[in-house]
Amino acid sequence: MEISEILLIVVLGLVICGTVICFFYSFWKIYQKAGYEGWEFLIPIYGQLILLRIIGKPWWWIFLLNIPIFNLIWHVWSNNLLSKRFGKDVGFTLGLVFLPIVFYPILAFSDAKYIPVGQEVPAEEPLTW
Repeated sequence: MEISEILLIVVLGLVICGTVICFFYSFWKIYQKAGYEGWEFLIPIYGQLILLRIIGKPWWWIFLLNIPIFNLIWHVWSNNLLSKRFGKDVGFTLGLVFLPIVFYPILAFSDAKYIPVGQEVPAEEPLTW
């Protein structure tokens, strides 16, 4: 192995570790904003159940994650509900789906406030031309 190959492996490892740490810390802060403990997202099934509470869906939706194709729809839908719970619009949902490394930290560290499940989420204004 040449030095350039070793350097490439080290750099890729640091980038991957940095990305994972960024996601972990972002989800930690999102859960805290929603009134839960940050560590709760770390536990595999329990974290998803808490996410379902945050977005206002019943616990049995956890089973929908195991249905092929539908789990992709569930992912987009849950991101949409999450962004609405923080007062964001569909454009922000698209950011969460297609550019999560940017939009999850924005959601976590911005001044966006969590809107509890019982409260009304503000409706989006219709597009006007």
